Amino acid sequence: MTQSNRLNQGGRIDRSRRLSFTFNGQQYMGFAGDTLASALLANGVDIVNRSFKYSRPRGITAAGPEEPNAIVQLGASEAAQVPNVRATQQALYDGLVARGTNGWPNVQRDVMSWVGKLGGGFMPPGFYYKTFMAPASMWMTYEKFIRKGAGLGRAPTEADPDIYDHFNQHCDVLVIGAGPAGLAAALSAARAGARVILCDEQEEMGGSLLDSREAIDGAPASAWAEQVVSELAGLANVTLLPRTTANGYHDHNFVTLHERRTEHLADTAAGAGREGEVRARLHRVRAGRVVLASGSHERPLVYANNDVPGNLVAGAISVYIRRYGVVPGQRLVLSTNNDHAYRAALDWQEAGREVVAVVDSRAKPDGDLVKQARDAGIRVITGSAVMEATGSQRVSGAKVVAIDTERFVVTGKVETLECDTIASSGGYSPVVHLASHTGKRPQWRDDLLGFVPGEFKGMHVAGGAHGVYALGEALADGAGVGAEAARAAGFKEAAAIAVPDVAVRHESPISALYQVPHEKPPLRAPKQFVDLQNDVTAAAVELATREGFESIEHVKRYTALGFGTDQGKLGNINGMAIAARCLNRSIPEVGTTVFRPNYTPVSFGAIVGRHCRELFDPERYTALHQWHVENGAEFEDVGQWKRPWYFPQKRRAGGQERLETMHEAVARECLAVRRGVGILDASTLGKIDIQGPDAREFLGRVYTNKWAKLAPGRVRYGLMCKDDGMLMDDGTTSCLAENHFLMTTTTGGAAGVLEWLELWHQTEWPELQVYFNSVTDHWATMTVTGPDARKLMSEVTDIDLDREQFKFMDWKEGKVAGVPARVFRISFTGELAFEINVQANYAMHVWKALFAHGEKYDLTPYGTETMHVLRAEKGLIIAGQDTDGSVTPEDLGMHWAVGYDKPFSWIGQRALTRPDTAREDRKQLVGLKPKDPKVVLEEGAQIVLDPEQKIPMTMMGHVTSSYYSPVLESGFALAVLKGGRNRMGETVYLPMSDGSVHQAEVVSTVFIDPKGERQNV
Repeated sequence: MTQSNRLNQGGRIDRSRRLSFTFNGQQYMGFAGDTLASALLANGVDIVNRSFKYSRPRGITAAGPEEPNAIVQLGASEAAQVPNVRATQQALYDGLVARGTNGWPNVQRDVMSWVGKLGGGFMPPGFYYKTFMAPASMWMTYEKFIRKGAGLGRAPTEADPDIYDHFNQHCDVLVIGAGPAGLAAALSAARAGARVILCDEQEEMGGSLLDSREAIDGAPASAWAEQVVSELAGLANVTLLPRTTANGYHDHNFVTLHERRTEHLADTAAGAGREGEVRARLHRVRAGRVVLASGSHERPLVYANNDVPGNLVAGAISVYIRRYGVVPGQRLVLSTNNDHAYRAALDWQEAGREVVAVVDSRAKPDGDLVKQARDAGIRVITGSAVMEATGSQRVSGAKVVAIDTERFVVTGKVETLECDTIASSGGYSPVVHLASHTGKRPQWRDDLLGFVPGEFKGMHVAGGAHGVYALGEALADGAGVGAEAARAAGFKEAAAIAVPDVAVRHESPISALYQVPHEKPPLRAPKQFVDLQNDVTAAAVELATREGFESIEHVKRYTALGFGTDQGKLGNINGMAIAARCLNRSIPEVGTTVFRPNYTPVSFGAIVGRHCRELFDPERYTALHQWHVENGAEFEDVGQWKRPWYFPQKRRAGGQERLETMHEAVARECLAVRRGVGILDASTLGKIDIQGPDAREFLGRVYTNKWAKLAPGRVRYGLMCKDDGMLMDDGTTSCLAENHFLMTTTTGGAAGVLEWLELWHQTEWPELQVYFNSVTDHWATMTVTGPDARKLMSEVTDIDLDREQFKFMDWKEGKVAGVPARVFRISFTGELAFEINVQANYAMHVWKALFAHGEKYDLTPYGTETMHVLRAEKGLIIAGQDTDGSVTPEDLGMHWAVGYDKPFSWIGQRALTRPDTAREDRKQLVGLKPKDPKVVLEEGAQIVLDPEQKIPMTMMGHVTSSYYSPVLESGFALAVLKGGRNRMGETVYLPMSDGSVHQAEVVSTVFIDPKGERQNV
């Protein structure tokens, strides 16, 4: 296999590593370091796809994310199919299988190609709306065929074998783009000590430096890039993310980054020998400051037949030659309106191929690159442009003509130049897509003939992204912006790096040329494509304006300009310029469309990727976490918190030492609490500080019970319902002062409850003066509970703990172990209990003091599993476990916590007046005692009355909580059962999946101390 367009030397590829790949069923060869696009060009592949609308043959046009044509389908197997991949961004790997997304039976011979050969008036803007309106009965038939011909690629029909994940990241400075400005910005910020994330969507960082003809400090520009990347990689405060696209920029400097981790190696991670690794990762980055160094896209000129394979943007020519050692043709014609494009002709000639001519729309270009071209013997035709490309499957020639750009007319005779490649350059468009995601409109600059990002708080723009194109100026701009971003992030001494030496190059001013005039009017001339991906022509834009579409947003939607995965990267400015000319307005008067995420397509797998430990779902630790770790706690995740589950101790049996099982540990912990004293780290309970003159009124509206007369120093239990009357959360709220309360919530419900309070305050009762603040992290909570709790507490506190002075549901301030504390007499176990709240930084001191004094009482730490057993023995509910969004306070038998006679209706009260909520056969909370005490019923097990009934059985309820009680020496459970309160003493049945059936007696929910005497001692 030969590579007809591959140079024998040059580029950044590894010629020692040959790679085989398949495209459209044909096998080819490339090298390590190639993209799929560069390898296809190296092998002389002209047609890579068929166009979306007209099924015209299309070749590679660009070299980066702006590529509109080379959209391919990847995957050797059905499960590994990936649609809408740009060949210009897909690294080549051995065994890669790809095909064009359009064209049947193949891209070479597409039966739909007749569409593109019809007249220019066929399928104009609005074609579907105008053609398929009647008869209405036929629309389903029309739709079937329209959908069959639409789309780019296809989704796989088998399960994806790969895994994906998310990371949450924070940094001081996020730099988007690792070209000259981005590298300089990252280096300045990093040297200042800022935490820096630098991302770039290319395989290799360096951007335009990797194919630059210029020197930095007397060495190739790429050498400086390698040096800077090496230094950044060695800094602990810098994270480098190559192959990573910033695909969305959101409020408050929240940016999503799509990192392709193994997509450059094989179809699947397993195929790359990295089974278990993720294929792609979505980084969710919250940045102090963002440096947008996304560069610019070179836009092509719009001329007739500019979509025929062999038409490329000028910059892509240089990229393929200098980075990949590929010359995509033999004879080149360059059409330009600026100096920078001349490097394509110089690179082409230096690669040993013929430059037929450079066609420059300007009358007297005299920049340094223009002089170099002339000195090299290249023919330069001024005041002219390529009017039309000839050829069908590949460019065969270029029709060149003198033009008047201001009057938009042809002024001379046509000259046809024989060539197989046409490069064009209409100037550069700063990449404003990400900045547009913030909602800020781009701003037009006449000196650049392009839009630049609007200002956005926290964002700094560097380099080509705001029109600083000259290499030396881009480096200086990036260095200064990086230091500025670091200073704004708090690094006051940040200073710009010393800018390396770059020769200043003289350039002639660019001329305003977007569309090249033709001998024929646009509606009669051969198609002049503005948006190559969506087959939008200049004639379509002109027709849209004729039909009354004057807003550029309307023109976009009528013509599909900038739609799809392209997002207007190459065509938007040209389309706006054509619309402006037709409307006799300026481009800034016409304005620009705005862009939405994603910048380039993102895998659904990455969007919905798995949790990735603490980097996806943050792990929250209490102030006592380290003690729990050191004392062997097993943990469970509760609302992001790591809570001690149980504390297994070592046991000796048969001369060997082992750890307790969870069952053994929980039984020991339960008995310790019931018979002596135990301690629980309850710091994770949600705590909301509520203040304001209307605090009492507000509490009365969100809770089911009354709060108007709760005195300072007292605590009350409350139920909170949704507006449908169903329980959403519960907890205690303490009156700290007349207008000051501390509300506790379930651990997992804290954020939801705070959001609920804010919602009702802001949208329904904004007149109430009340304020909420989450203080969950501020206070550590330790619950000392059991018959010996008062004895232990009396040794560490100055608070009077006498039963009459400190009653159940009171709270007091004082000191515990010398630390200011709030102590609450509330109980979630049914035992005598004191709940200690101290400022979190003092928690470890107080905890250790309690254990020092508690040694004589055999103070036992217990975890959440024991807590569940203890509370269930007392019939105390867990919202979200014993409730499921369909349970009312009455269903729970908690009518005593409902105030139906309050002066103001509370949330959910009206819903509870419905007949449905008063039915006797509603599911009600009951206790279940298995007939076999050894049985622990399964949570979720369904309850039936007749175990012999044929399936489907009539299900009467289900088990919500179930445990083994070492005190009862039996399994026990809480359940919701239809008409449960009227079924006390009855036997119910619980069929299991293995065919067995358990029997249980319906009993009270309170299994221990029904009169509450133990908690009141």
